[in-house]
Amino acid sequence: MSTTARVLLALLLGAATGLGLYFWDQNTAGTVAGIVQPIGKLWINALQMTVVPLVTALVVLGVNSATDAAASGRIARNALVVFLVLLTLAATFAAFFAPAFLSLLPRDEADIANIKLALDPVAASSTTAAGLGEALASIIPSNAIAAAANSAMLPLVAFALFFGFALNRIDAERRARMLDLVQTIADTMIVIVRWVLWAAPVGVFALALVVCARVGAGVLGALAGYIAMLCAMYVAVTLLLYVVARVFGGEPFRRFAGAILPAQAVAVSTQSSLASLPAMIDSARVRLGYPLQVTSLVLPMAVSLFRITSPVQYIGVAFFVAWLYGIDIPPAHVVAGIAMAVVISMGSVGLPGQAIFMTTNLPVAQSMGLPLEPLGMLMVVDTLPDVFATLGNVSADLTAATVVAKRNAGDDAPA
Repeated sequence: MSTTARVLLALLLGAATGLGLYFWDQNTAGTVAGIVQPIGKLWINALQMTVVPLVTALVVLGVNSATDAAASGRIARNALVVFLVLLTLAATFAAFFAPAFLSLLPRDEADIANIKLALDPVAASSTTAAGLGEALASIIPSNAIAAAANSAMLPLVAFALFFGFALNRIDAERRARMLDLVQTIADTMIVIVRWVLWAAPVGVFALALVVCARVGAGVLGALAGYIAMLCAMYVAVTLLLYVVARVFGGEPFRRFAGAILPAQAVAVSTQSSLASLPAMIDSARVRLGYPLQVTSLVLPMAVSLFRITSPVQYIGVAFFVAWLYGIDIPPAHVVAGIAMAVVISMGSVGLPGQAIFMTTNLPVAQSMGLPLEPLGMLMVVDTLPDVFATLGNVSADLTAATVVAKRNAGDDAPA
């Protein structure tokens, strides 16, 4: 049985057990939840302990990968610009769409209070975000080691960006040695994450049991709203990509839609952008007729560096947590979250399933001044909207190739 199947089975068993206890006897349900809660908390802590070194390493590696790609030629530089613009637009779109969608969801204050209490009794009372001045002052760390020790992700990522760009200014041999060390750190953290994910069914079972035992069926409505929000955002972004291809790539809607349909079918069936790469190359090279130097460079780069639904998810998760806790996110925190989402998404491609969620969503939520406790609950249902996420990512890869091909039309110079 796959890890995803085991996690979903544990989720269903935990929810069923918790709901059964809740409707049988709420006092007994509360007692059992109190006993089981530390198990789920330990599992979440085990995932969180890898976040600081892993995110720092990924940002440094991502900066250098993007820099190396940009140095390889004009087409690569154009592709990176297109990736960054589309990621920023997607994150900005999510920042408007998510709160508008959540405002339409029915909100039972009693259920919401119980969910917060079930997640963490202490965090339930922490519902205020830092002020504008404090948020701006915290972007650049006065002490990078202290930022790491306090898991202050926004200043830590800022330091990692400086570090990554500075590496490009030193001797190539010493840079290679340092990048090898950073890659080793990232690989080691991923090994630890895989160990923790091996125990995911136990942690997920405990989390689901605790929340359902203390809240009852109310939590299912909140999670259903969250899943519906993510799916709606992924579909909306995918549809907007057709407009981008038409306006900035010059492709008629019908021609573009017909050409990318085979690659989209592979994406839906495999839920893997990498597995969809051959079909994407066929769509771009044969069906759309783009030059070989564009398709052979842009699409592999896109699979390695570009996943448009990632910042959409990060921002959506953050706004859902804010909705859950009744927090109004200041505009400065929204801007910080968008910037963080774009940076994190460029370095996170290729991480294993549930590891992506905690490693990437935690820095964004923290940079927006939000509680982190709900992330464990949201992570266990993240696999459900994944088919729409992969569909959006593959569509975005082909859209990026369309825009780059348009920008390089008539240029026969080597890349």
